[in-house]
Amino acid sequence: MKTKVFIDGSEGTTGLRIHERFSERDDIEILSISAELRKDPKERKRLINASDVTFLCLPDAAAEESVSLVENENVVIIDASTAHRTNEGWAYGFPELSDEHRMAVKTGKRIAVPGCHATGFIALVYPMIKGGFMPPDYPVSAFSLTGYSGGGKKMIAAYEAEDKKEDLFAPREYAISQQHKHLKEMKKITGLNRTPLFSPIVDDYYSGMVVTVPLYTDMLKGADVSVIRGYLKDHYRGQRFITVADEDDGIASTGFISGNQLSGYDGLKIYVTGNEDRILLISQFDNLGKGASGAAMQCMNIVLGCDEAKGLNL
Repeated sequence: MKTKVFIDGSEGTTGLRIHERFSERDDIEILSISAELRKDPKERKRLINASDVTFLCLPDAAAEESVSLVENENVVIIDASTAHRTNEGWAYGFPELSDEHRMAVKTGKRIAVPGCHATGFIALVYPMIKGGFMPPDYPVSAFSLTGYSGGGKKMIAAYEAEDKKEDLFAPREYAISQQHKHLKEMKKITGLNRTPLFSPIVDDYYSGMVVTVPLYTDMLKGADVSVIRGYLKDHYRGQRFITVADEDDGIASTGFISGNQLSGYDGLKIYVTGNEDRILLISQFDNLGKGASGAAMQCMNIVLGCDEAKGLNL
């Protein structure tokens, strides 16, 4: 029997990508909604409760409304919005972090997909705190480079317009008031006591991300690059979606790391670079893959008990 899936918000960037990913799967039946009823609560309620799995690809308020429409206790909600990522009773959809995170996804009826910037940050900082290398009160700073697709349809249209504005040809830093919407989950999920200093940057390419966390070794109990790299390799050992690069891999030979190198890929790659005084933890992935629709699909696969990478590009 096919799994019935409804995508609430199927016209947005994430919703469209999820829909595309189902095109080659024969185990899924998509419950479609007509264009004129996309915002109609009654029709959305009917389809949500008729589904086995509903993906929410909506603004936060609309996602909260959709959850309030659930009456069928068997429906699994996978929410790609910010609305529920730090809420009690919701599994945080990052199964590689720990056995507890994976089990919460596997058995959960309410699953929140991590934010794209948060994914890259948490992949680096969570194990560092869990392993005791970083104290919870470490004054963490981070910067993140992303392609413009992460900004949704409006931003995509602006970057791809024939009369594109001059400032869009260069990298642009944003969220300079330190109020980025991913900060809440970045702090809570990692176990930090203080909110990170975070500087995201959007650039003139479609998709792909690089998140960097700089650290001082004398604040890490003296741990060096090789120790941290080895620890992260152990932490993520056996995880198909996350790999930790060897010392001589990729950027070591060129001196550069590209924001779009993993565009179209659904995994995440970690680099540990630096010297005896200062270390850079770097995560590289696709903001539309492990940072959005790919993570949502991975969570669904875990819930269904099928191949975790089914329909995904690894």
